[in-house]
Amino acid sequence: MDEKQIIDTLKKLRENSKKRNFVQSIDFSVILKEVDLEKPEGKIDLFISLPADTGTKAKVCALVDKELSTQAREVFDKIITKDEFSHWKGKNRELRKLANEFDYFVAQATIMTDIAATFGKVLGIKGKMPNPKAGCVVPPKFNLGPLKEKLMHTIRLQTKKQPVISATVGKENSSDENIAKNTMAVYSAIKAALPRGDQQMKRIMLKTTMGKPLVVGA
Repeated sequence: MDEKQIIDTLKKLRENSKKRNFVQSIDFSVILKEVDLEKPEGKIDLFISLPADTGTKAKVCALVDKELSTQAREVFDKIITKDEFSHWKGKNRELRKLANEFDYFVAQATIMTDIAATFGKVLGIKGKMPNPKAGCVVPPKFNLGPLKEKLMHTIRLQTKKQPVISATVGKENSSDENIAKNTMAVYSAIKAALPRGDQQMKRIMLKTTMGKPLVVGA
Protein backbone atom coordinates (compact mmCIF):
# COMPACT_ATOMS: atom_id res chain seq x y z
CA MET A 1 0.00 0.00 0.00
CA ASP A 2 1.22 3.52 -0.78
CA GLU A 3 -0.06 7.10 -0.54
CA LYS A 4 -1.22 7.15 -4.17
CA GLN A 5 -3.50 4.14 -3.59
CA ILE A 6 -4.90 5.84 -0.50
CA ILE A 7 -5.60 9.10 -2.34
CA ASP A 8 -7.23 7.23 -5.25
CA THR A 9 -9.47 5.40 -2.76
CA LEU A 10 -10.32 8.68 -1.00
CA LYS A 11 -11.47 10.18 -4.31
CA LYS A 12 -13.83 7.23 -4.84
CA LEU A 13 -14.98 7.54 -1.23
CA ARG A 14 -15.83 11.22 -1.68
CA GLU A 15 -17.64 10.55 -4.98
CA ASN A 16 -19.80 7.85 -3.35
CA SER A 17 -20.43 9.69 -0.07
CA LYS A 18 -23.88 11.19 0.52
CA LYS A 19 -23.95 14.71 1.88
CA ARG A 20 -24.72 14.74 5.62
CA ASN A 21 -25.57 17.56 8.00
CA PHE A 22 -22.32 16.98 9.89
CA VAL A 23 -18.66 16.51 8.96
CA GLN A 24 -17.98 12.79 8.82
CA SER A 25 -14.79 11.14 10.00
CA ILE A 26 -12.56 9.14 7.70
CA ASP A 27 -11.80 5.78 9.28
CA PHE A 28 -9.09 3.30 8.33
CA SER A 29 -9.48 -0.39 9.16
CA VAL A 30 -7.28 -3.45 8.79
CA ILE A 31 -8.82 -6.91 9.02
CA LEU A 32 -6.20 -9.36 10.22
CA LYS A 33 -5.72 -13.03 9.49
CA GLU A 34 -3.84 -15.87 11.15
CA VAL A 35 -3.82 -14.17 14.56
CA ASP A 36 -4.88 -15.85 17.81
CA LEU A 37 -6.52 -13.21 19.99
CA GLU A 38 -6.63 -15.67 22.90
CA LYS A 39 -2.85 -15.52 23.21
CA PRO A 40 -0.87 -12.44 24.36
CA GLU A 41 1.37 -12.58 21.29
CA GLY A 42 -1.73 -12.45 19.07
CA LYS A 43 -2.90 -9.12 20.47
CA ILE A 44 -1.90 -5.63 19.37
CA ASP A 45 -2.07 -2.70 21.76
CA LEU A 46 0.08 0.32 21.00
CA PHE A 47 -0.03 4.11 20.94
CA ILE A 48 1.31 6.06 17.99
CA SER A 49 1.68 9.75 17.10
CA LEU A 50 0.13 10.77 13.79
CA PRO A 51 2.01 13.16 11.51
CA ALA A 52 -1.04 15.30 10.64
CA ASP A 53 -4.09 16.70 12.40
CA THR A 54 -7.14 14.41 12.31
CA GLY A 55 -9.61 17.24 12.85
CA THR A 56 -10.65 15.75 16.19
CA LYS A 57 -9.57 17.33 19.47
CA ALA A 58 -8.78 14.82 22.22
CA LYS A 59 -10.10 15.65 25.69
CA VAL A 60 -7.81 14.97 28.64
CA CYS A 61 -8.57 14.65 32.36
CA ALA A 62 -5.79 14.75 34.97
CA LEU A 63 -5.82 12.82 38.26
CA VAL A 64 -3.21 14.57 40.37
CA ASP A 65 -2.09 15.65 43.83
CA LYS A 66 -1.15 19.14 44.97
CA GLU A 67 2.28 19.08 43.25
CA LEU A 68 0.72 19.13 39.77
CA SER A 69 -2.74 20.59 40.43
CA THR A 70 -2.01 24.23 39.46
CA GLN A 71 -0.20 23.35 36.24
CA ALA A 72 -2.71 20.64 35.30
CA ARG A 73 -5.60 23.09 35.72
CA GLU A 74 -3.96 25.40 33.16
CA VAL A 75 -3.17 22.63 30.67
CA PHE A 76 -5.93 20.00 30.68
CA ASP A 77 -9.69 20.03 30.11
CA LYS A 78 -10.49 18.80 33.63
CA ILE A 79 -8.59 17.90 36.77
CA ILE A 80 -9.58 15.82 39.78
CA THR A 81 -7.29 16.19 42.77
CA LYS A 82 -6.58 13.50 45.31
CA ASP A 83 -8.62 15.44 47.89
CA GLU A 84 -11.65 15.04 45.61
CA PHE A 85 -11.33 11.29 45.08
CA SER A 86 -13.71 10.49 47.96
CA HIS A 87 -16.56 12.10 46.00
CA TRP A 88 -16.12 9.53 43.21
CA LYS A 89 -15.82 6.32 45.24
CA GLY A 90 -18.52 3.82 44.38
CA LYS A 91 -20.37 6.21 42.06
CA ASN A 92 -20.19 3.99 39.00
CA ARG A 93 -22.75 5.94 36.99
CA GLU A 94 -20.78 9.17 37.37
CA LEU A 95 -17.54 7.31 36.69
CA ARG A 96 -18.91 5.84 33.45
CA LYS A 97 -20.00 9.31 32.35
CA LEU A 98 -16.51 10.62 33.16
CA ALA A 99 -14.86 7.78 31.22
CA ASN A 100 -17.04 8.43 28.18
CA GLU A 101 -16.34 12.17 28.21
CA PHE A 102 -12.54 11.98 28.06
CA ASP A 103 -10.15 10.30 25.64
CA TYR A 104 -7.14 10.18 27.96
CA PHE A 105 -6.51 10.26 31.70
CA VAL A 106 -3.17 11.52 32.99
CA ALA A 107 -2.09 10.31 36.43
CA GLN A 108 0.47 11.46 38.96
CA ALA A 109 2.58 8.36 39.58
CA THR A 110 2.81 8.84 43.36
CA ILE A 111 -0.96 8.42 43.80
CA MET A 112 -1.55 5.53 41.38
CA THR A 113 -2.70 3.28 44.22
CA ASP A 114 -5.43 5.77 45.13
CA ILE A 115 -6.36 6.23 41.48
CA ALA A 116 -6.67 2.47 40.97
CA ALA A 117 -8.83 2.11 44.09
CA THR A 118 -11.19 4.93 43.12
CA PHE A 119 -11.31 4.88 39.32
CA GLY A 120 -9.73 1.57 38.34
CA LYS A 121 -12.79 -0.62 38.00
CA VAL A 122 -14.67 1.63 35.58
CA LEU A 123 -11.72 3.12 33.71
CA GLY A 124 -10.22 -0.35 33.34
CA ILE A 125 -13.37 -1.75 31.73
CA LYS A 126 -13.49 1.24 29.38
CA GLY A 127 -9.80 0.90 28.50
CA LYS A 128 -9.17 4.40 29.85
CA MET A 129 -6.81 3.81 32.77
CA PRO A 130 -3.76 6.12 32.66
CA ASN A 131 -1.33 4.22 30.47
CA PRO A 132 2.47 4.50 30.71
CA LYS A 133 2.73 3.47 27.02
CA ALA A 134 1.06 6.75 26.12
CA GLY A 135 3.17 8.71 28.61
CA CYS A 136 0.12 9.28 30.81
CA VAL A 137 1.72 8.33 34.15
CA VAL A 138 4.00 11.17 35.24
CA PRO A 139 6.16 12.11 38.26
CA PRO A 140 5.18 14.92 40.66
CA LYS A 141 7.61 17.30 38.96
CA PHE A 142 6.79 17.22 35.28
CA ASN A 143 6.17 19.64 32.40
CA LEU A 144 2.62 18.84 31.32
CA GLY A 145 2.42 21.15 28.29
CA PRO A 146 4.39 18.96 25.85
CA LEU A 147 2.42 15.91 27.01
CA LYS A 148 -0.86 17.65 26.16
CA GLU A 149 0.47 18.49 22.69
CA LYS A 150 1.62 14.91 22.18
CA LEU A 151 -1.76 13.48 23.20
CA MET A 152 -3.52 15.68 20.63
CA HIS A 153 -1.80 13.60 17.92
CA THR A 154 -1.80 10.23 19.71
CA ILE A 155 -4.13 7.35 18.88
CA ARG A 156 -4.44 3.84 20.25
CA LEU A 157 -4.30 0.83 17.92
CA GLN A 158 -5.83 -2.19 19.58
CA THR A 159 -7.32 -5.57 18.81
CA LYS A 160 -10.29 -6.46 20.98
CA LYS A 161 -12.73 -9.33 20.43
CA GLN A 162 -12.39 -9.35 16.65
CA PRO A 163 -9.26 -9.51 14.44
CA VAL A 164 -9.62 -5.93 13.24
CA ILE A 165 -7.92 -2.63 14.05
CA SER A 166 -9.61 0.68 13.25
CA ALA A 167 -8.51 4.29 13.60
CA THR A 168 -9.81 7.72 12.64
CA VAL A 169 -7.29 9.27 10.24
CA GLY A 170 -9.07 12.51 9.36
CA LYS A 171 -12.32 14.28 8.53
CA GLU A 172 -14.16 14.80 5.26
CA ASN A 173 -12.76 18.33 5.14
CA SER A 174 -9.17 17.19 5.77
CA SER A 175 -6.82 17.24 2.80
CA ASP A 176 -6.19 13.98 0.96
CA GLU A 177 -2.48 14.42 1.61
CA ASN A 178 -2.92 14.64 5.41
CA ILE A 179 -5.29 11.67 5.47
CA ALA A 180 -2.81 9.68 3.38
CA LYS A 181 0.07 10.52 5.74
CA ASN A 182 -1.95 9.45 8.79
CA THR A 183 -3.17 6.29 7.07
CA MET A 184 0.38 5.29 6.13
CA ALA A 185 1.51 5.89 9.73
CA VAL A 186 -1.21 3.58 11.05
CA TYR A 187 -0.55 0.97 8.37
CA SER A 188 3.20 0.99 9.07
CA ALA A 189 2.69 0.65 12.83
CA ILE A 190 0.34 -2.32 12.42
CA LYS A 191 2.63 -3.95 9.88
CA ALA A 192 5.60 -3.61 12.25
CA ALA A 193 3.60 -5.13 15.13
CA LEU A 194 2.61 -8.25 13.17
CA PRO A 195 5.09 -11.16 13.15
CA ARG A 196 4.74 -11.57 9.37
CA GLY A 197 3.90 -7.99 8.52
CA ASP A 198 1.41 -7.31 5.74
CA GLN A 199 1.11 -11.06 5.04
CA GLN A 200 -1.26 -11.10 8.03
CA MET A 201 -3.43 -8.30 6.63
CA LYS A 202 -6.51 -9.77 5.00
CA ARG A 203 -8.20 -6.53 3.95
CA ILE A 204 -7.35 -2.81 4.19
CA MET A 205 -10.24 -0.35 3.99
CA LEU A 206 -11.27 3.30 4.24
CA LYS A 207 -14.77 4.54 5.03
CA THR A 208 -16.70 7.60 6.11
CA THR A 209 -18.70 7.53 9.34
CA MET A 210 -21.96 6.68 7.57
CA GLY A 211 -20.59 5.24 4.34
CA LYS A 212 -19.67 1.82 3.08
CA PRO A 213 -16.02 0.72 3.33
CA LEU A 214 -13.84 0.69 0.24
CA VAL A 215 -10.82 -1.60 -0.11
CA VAL A 216 -7.64 0.43 -0.60
CA GLY A 217 -6.06 -0.25 -3.98
CA ALA A 218 -9.05 -2.17 -5.34
